Amino acid sequence: MGTSTGGGKLAGHLAVAGAYAIFGLNIVFCKDIANAALVSPIVLFTLRAIGASLLFWGLDLFRRPFAPREHVGGPDLLRIVAASALGLFIPQLTFLKAITISTSIDTAIMGTLSPIFTMFFAFFFVGEPITGKKAGGVALSFAAVLFLIFNSVHGESTGTAVTAPLGWALLLLNSLSFSLYLGLFRPLINRYSVVTFMKWMFLFSLLMSLPFSWNGMLTMDWSVIPGKVAWEIGYLIFFATFVAYFLIPFGQQRIRPTLVSLYNYLQPIIATFVSIWAGLDVLTWQKVLAIALIVAGVLLVNRSRAAKP
Repeated sequence: MGTSTGGGKLAGHLAVAGAYAIFGLNIVFCKDIANAALVSPIVLFTLRAIGASLLFWGLDLFRRPFAPREHVGGPDLLRIVAASALGLFIPQLTFLKAITISTSIDTAIMGTLSPIFTMFFAFFFVGEPITGKKAGGVALSFAAVLFLIFNSVHGESTGTAVTAPLGWALLLLNSLSFSLYLGLFRPLINRYSVVTFMKWMFLFSLLMSLPFSWNGMLTMDWSVIPGKVAWEIGYLIFFATFVAYFLIPFGQQRIRPTLVSLYNYLQPIIATFVSIWAGLDVLTWQKVLAIALIVAGVLLVNRSRAAKP
């Protein structure tokens, strides 16, 4: 399924960039939903899994007349169960819980670790070499994004003054889990179309969440959810779940795991521009320099040597 052509790589870069741009707004909306204290993290995850499952299975049925049906064997189904745990259930649930007990700046800082973890996991599991260019590009982008974070305004919309120890642990688990998913499952993703892979991913993640969320789903008073929060939940389900998780495996089939993870650094850039647009921050030469260095780091990793086929 994967492709290494120039056009394929460009499509992969655009897809992953689009997904992480969506995630950048996702952080803002998740904080708003957490502040409302009406939907628990596990119930919110289940809502996302239900919506994405219906959309991916529906899309699969719609495309049947135009594409051959793909059979997923038993061993690969078990691998997809593991992928759904590492790529969906654990990272989404830990993030949704962590933002309620973590400061914005600590959440952003911990998010910068993901490309570093992914680089090492990709080396161990798929033989992606750690070259001087790759390590230098990751280090350059990592330093630049920290520089951007510390030179931006961080309003604490959650009311959290200090990140709780559990918050640090959840943020670390979030980075490790999704990085392991990116580094470990590219060969599996390449065997199937995006729709086939993701329909099973979300079905399994939904089944994982239901035992923990069933009671909350039944007892929650849905009538008290404000319209603004309902629209934000809708954004999370359609854009930050269905669209973004269509784009990420599409990109994974075309560009290397470390490059996919490096686009995580788009999130603080998006957050910075949103803050500037809202009048909460100002554009300075430090921010322009940091963004330029982040892009330079991504380009450097893109020019590094890939794993041998």
